[in-house]
Order: sequence, then C-alpha cells, then structure tokens
Amino acid sequence: MQITREQLSPTSIKLTVVADQAAMDVLKQEVLSHLSQNVKVAGFRPGKAPANLIEKNIDQAALQSEFLDQAVNRFYVHAVESEKLRPVAQPNINLTKFVPFSTMEFTAEVEIVGTVQLPDYKKIKLELPKVSATADDVNGVVDNLRSRGATKSEVDRAAKLGDEATIDFKGTDDKTKEPISGADGKDYPLVLGSKSFIPGFEDELVGLKAGDDKTFSITFPKDYGSTELQNRKVNFEVKVSKVQELKLAKLDDAFAATIGPFKTLAELKSDIKKQLTAEKQQQAQSTYDNELLEKIAAKSSVDIPKVLVDEEIDRMEEEERRNIIYRGQTWQEHLDEEGIDADAHREKQRPNAELRVKAGLVLGEISSHEKVTVTPQELELRIQLLRGQYADPAMQAELDKPENHRDIMSRMLTEKTLDKLRGYASK
Repeated sequence: MQITREQLSPTSIKLTVVADQAAMDVLKQEVLSHLSQNVKVAGFRPGKAPANLIEKNIDQAALQSEFLDQAVNRFYVHAVESEKLRPVAQPNINLTKFVPFSTMEFTAEVEIVGTVQLPDYKKIKLELPKVSATADDVNGVVDNLRSRGATKSEVDRAAKLGDEATIDFKGTDDKTKEPISGADGKDYPLVLGSKSFIPGFEDELVGLKAGDDKTFSITFPKDYGSTELQNRKVNFEVKVSKVQELKLAKLDDAFAATIGPFKTLAELKSDIKKQLTAEKQQQAQSTYDNELLEKIAAKSSVDIPKVLVDEEIDRMEEEERRNIIYRGQTWQEHLDEEGIDADAHREKQRPNAELRVKAGLVLGEISSHEKVTVTPQELELRIQLLRGQYADPAMQAELDKPENHRDIMSRMLTEKTLDKLRGYASK
C-alpha cells in the first residue's frame, strides 16, 4: 500500500492512499464469504458455493458497496498506524479512483494531535506540602458531635452564639431579584456559630427573637464550592420561629462511647484526627498533582487541535448549564447577567479549555515516553476491587462493559504516570 502524507496545518493532514492488489484480493474474498450467506446458487447450500459462482450470482452494486466500505475503513486505519498518527476526529474521505477490485485510491483529511515537545520534566521540582489535622480541627468536630446530641429547651430571649434558631429563609439575586435555587428553606434548625452556613449568615441572626424578621445581603466567598455563586451578592429574607438553648453533653469517656466503639475520649479524638488528616492529605495530593502538571505543561510546546478545545468547551458549558438549572435560571438569563452572547461566552472559556487540553496531551505524551502500561492482570484486579465496592446489580453490569474497561485503564495509566512524575519532582 502506498501512503503519501501532506501536512495541511500543524494539526491537520491529508493522506493519499493507494491500495495494493494483494490486499484488495484478500478483502474481496472476505466480502464474498460474508455476502454468500444470502446468495442462492443452484445445486449448492447457502454459503457453500465456490467464490467464482457466488460472484456471478451476486448483486454487483451490493458487492462493490460492501467492498468499498470495508476497504476504506481497513486501509485508512492501516495508514494511520503506519504514519503513527493520533486522529481526534472522523476523517473526511474522498474516493479519487476505483476500478472494481483492481485499482483503488482515496484521500483522507483528518485533524490530529500535533507535535508535543516536552521539557526535561525530570528536573522540575515541587515539594508536597505536609498537612495534618490540628487540635482546633478535631475540637470543631467534637463540638459538632456534642451539638447533635445536646438537649434543647425553648427560650424567650434574643438568640446568641451557641443557640439553635429555627428559621425560614429565602435568597434572591441582588441584581435580577430572581430566587436562587438551593438558597431557601423552611423550619431549618441552625446552630449559631456552627459555621455551617456561608460566612456572615449566622452572625446576622444573633440578637433576634422568635417572631423576628430580618433582611440582609451577603456576598458569597470567591472560593465558594459552587462556582456559580462565587463573589455573588445575595439578598436573604429570614424569619425566626423558635430559639432554643442547647445543653451540650459532658465531654468525657461516656460521651465518646455514645459516638462509636471508643472506650475513652482520647480514642475518639485520635480517630477523628486520623480521618481528618487523611482527607487533608487527599486534597493536598490532588492540588499538588494539578500544580505539578501545570508547571510541566507551561514549559511544553503543544500543537492543539481546535476540535479538542471545542469539545472541552462543550463539556465546560454543559457543566455550567447544569449549575444554572440548579439555580433556577435559564441559559439566556445567565448570559444576560454576564452581559455577553453565546459566542462570546464560548470564547471566554477558550483559554481555560486550552490549558486543560494541553495538560491532558502532555500527560499522555509523558505516559508514552515513560512506556507506562497497565497489564491485563492489573486491570482485572482493579475491576474486582470495584466490584467489591458496588453491590448494586446495575453498577456490576456497568463494570462488564468494554468501554468502561477502557476508561478504568485510562485512569490507571494516569495514576501510574502521575506517580512517576511525583517521584521525579521530589528527588
């Protein structure tokens, strides 16, 4: 097979493929064998007639159509593998020559992953921060546990920190005055000072008595968990229906025994510290991996196919749309709020999308460079571990699907590659 490659752009190529006779002869016999099941030849059972008789009795248009479909697919895949290309989209195929079963030429234009030039990533260093749960962290959890088990008595006085106020509340956007989904509740018991609501909310309720109303505004923190609410000013209307004084359980070994299999308060605190430290370490590791990959990507040169960036923007916008729906807004209302149209919104996402795609391509190139692999035994072990985590029959069935096997393997390759990068960065 003859393959000619023309570089149309850093991320687009045109292949001209001329099939050889031997490959076409083999494929023709395969197609005839496949179609023979539906061909009747006098004196022969279906599928048992010689190939030359089948060809004489078969619909020639059907034969050529099946042959071309199979040939283009097979020869295109062979050309891609021969040229070591990484296509990111379906090719644009154009059949330029075809003399049935003797001459075949076609072109294929396709977007590909361009050249990825890596820095000497083994020399890029980054220290993993050491984290652990502090005494304040542990005491905060203990106080929360004590609040849950506290005895309550209704009081006819102004609420103070440590009291539980039962409230009705509703949040509306400061600009649009539209209700915000998730920012409302009825008969909600809130312990003042528990820091379970956004910063500043609980402080606004100190001094209110049962029957009091209050309206106030709060701007959500810039690092708030929901990106749609970050730096967003929200007006709250709150009505207090009840104030209760909490009598906390005595902090001793008997209290620890009510929480779990702990004989002493010290054992309870030790267990809390262990769990909190594990959570902090997991968060720190995730942040570290992202920062390390960003440092490597910043020093890398990558030709990024536009189609990959557009697909990433699609994913980002889909996630944003889900958040918008949760907030009770329409997509158009969101665009109006930002003062841009749909096209401008997409372009606003492009730089971040390019960074994400670049980091993914860099990680994949490093994986290939390091010859990172996942053995069938490793994959099977991971699948069995996942089976042990999910008792739901539907989830068990999902684990049997080939596409999910590929997804699991991809995650394992990422884990292994990141593990290598951590090792280089910490030396």
